[in-house]
Amino acid sequence: MIATSTIALLCGFAFLAGFIDSIVGGGGLIQTPAMLLLLPGVPVPTVLGTGKVSSMMGTLIALRRYAGQVPIRWRVVGLAAGTAGVFALLGARAVSHLPQDLVRPLVLGLLVVIAVYTFWRKDFGQLHAPRLSAQRELLYGLLIGVGLGFYDGFFGPGMGSMLLFAFVGLFGYDFLTASGSAKMVNAATNFTSLAYFAITGHIIYRVALPMAACNMLGATLGSRLALKKGVGFVRVLFLVVVSGVILKLAWEMVK
Repeated sequence: MIATSTIALLCGFAFLAGFIDSIVGGGGLIQTPAMLLLLPGVPVPTVLGTGKVSSMMGTLIALRRYAGQVPIRWRVVGLAAGTAGVFALLGARAVSHLPQDLVRPLVLGLLVVIAVYTFWRKDFGQLHAPRLSAQRELLYGLLIGVGLGFYDGFFGPGMGSMLLFAFVGLFGYDFLTASGSAKMVNAATNFTSLAYFAITGHIIYRVALPMAACNMLGATLGSRLALKKGVGFVRVLFLVVVSGVILKLAWEMVK
């Protein structure tokens, strides 16, 4: 039996995760470690499945708010989202067969490059100036869905930040538009994973539902703050979250 006080603590972490994730991604780095720590006797797949209910609902709330405020290109982002959902499932199935220890250094190096480039380019993500033709947008959307969708199912940390960087760096979106676009792709990968965990019975609904409510509240406040503060605020928070992911991955490699 999980204590009410434990559920209350998890709800607090879910709120914070929803707040951060709605702006720049990375909410899983807050919520998942907290669940693993506070639910030590629960199998890891059940922890992940329970957490997916929370993160999925927060992502949908953030997507709804961004959809009415920023110019999301639904055709391109929808293609990326659909492809990512399929490849997230393939990544989840491949995770037991591929050595994750080989992936961590590559991801760590990529995130360091992302952080340095974003810090160095002061105007990066400040203006919304799509630079690709319609055909190239579809091609790049497909590639993002394949690559980052598989990565999210297989490994995960930094997925939201890398999506954000891809939409800014490749497509020329500003940070707000990129955040809204990333939410749609995240919603697809979360839905695929959640369906898998639900079918296999790896969700504790007594924990998942109150966490979902708190994650939704955090996502509502976070997306509202992002839209109010603008791209400069999102850029700074993006750098903070990416730096946090870098430190976390580096610590896991050396401990």
